[in-house]
Amino acid sequence: MHLNSKLPNTGTTIFTVMSQLANQYNAINLSQGFPDYDVSPDLISLVNKYMLEGHNQYAPMAGLMALREIIAYKQDLLHKSAYHPDTEITITAGGTQALFTAMACIIQTGDEVIIFEPAYDCYAPTVTLLGGVVKAVELSPPVYKINWQEVKELINPKTRMIIINSPNNPTGIILTDDDMKELIALTHDSNILIISDEVYEHLIYDGKEHLSVCRYPELKERSFITASFGKLLHTTGWKVGYCLAPEWLMREFRKVHQFQVFSVNTPVQYAIADFISDAKNYLELKHFFQQKKEFFSTLLLNTKFDLLSCNGSYFQSVQYSRISDESDTDIAKRLTKEFGVASIPVSAFYSKGTDHRVLRFCFAKRQETLEKAVHRLSGV
Repeated sequence: MHLNSKLPNTGTTIFTVMSQLANQYNAINLSQGFPDYDVSPDLISLVNKYMLEGHNQYAPMAGLMALREIIAYKQDLLHKSAYHPDTEITITAGGTQALFTAMACIIQTGDEVIIFEPAYDCYAPTVTLLGGVVKAVELSPPVYKINWQEVKELINPKTRMIIINSPNNPTGIILTDDDMKELIALTHDSNILIISDEVYEHLIYDGKEHLSVCRYPELKERSFITASFGKLLHTTGWKVGYCLAPEWLMREFRKVHQFQVFSVNTPVQYAIADFISDAKNYLELKHFFQQKKEFFSTLLLNTKFDLLSCNGSYFQSVQYSRISDESDTDIAKRLTKEFGVASIPVSAFYSKGTDHRVLRFCFAKRQETLEKAVHRLSGV
């Protein structure tokens, strides 16, 4: 028997590889982006409550209305932007499903999609899987600033979509008002759609502000926004997220969504709707992670790693030129095996494997986990 792979150049993700290596060597896992501390007991109790009350069957295809209404309120509260809960909001099985579905309902064979690398690793394979063509704009440390002239030169009649991610995974960089205005100018009077991956929207530091595309009417009218409750509520294993889009786009999104997953975990949706009805349960998140970022970065000053800027997300990137000239993948594996700390080599976020000698650490961990990890790294 023979199979022509639709993703012949794609293997197991670096996240799985490094987590498996961490388990094998009993290393502290700062590679994959998940917390090692407990979920709110109030949220756990709410899930249990709704299970016991019998909310265990299919939710509506688009998601529980109560949850969609809370999300609409949140968008208006934070961004002064209105989304109709009935026609413009859909609950998804995590942020990655939202991304996949948004791409699947639009991209056709030969369509070109512009992405900015380093990029979350599902973007390029999904475009390829759907028959699209990836046009990557490579950004470089230490500032990872977008050269919009380079983007402009890539645009042609085949350009169907631009994917942005702010705050960015893995760099922690956020897009500015100037960036948004450049994007408006590039897409004006065009047929180009936008996916704005805003999964880390509440993790913004040092007085910075998250500029959602929904704040810009010219962008909102052509954009899917994807987000995740996993990052918001420390519940990455629950895989619940959502997508926002104007009705004309959401109509197409739901055509795919209904046959991909149909609906999402019912009691969890009820619980999340209850929990985030109190806005402090998401508004205070940036303060929680600001403390973790400062704690971790201060510890790292006692190592030979050089810190790059982190304005958002829960990832700290570092350069290691004072330590080694190894490739980032080689040193990431060596740090896991010899020093017991797992990270992610940032070359994995480039389609061509571009290696700027940068590693990514996740600081969504308990204080004692971070202290123990940096103690080990100080010996490198």
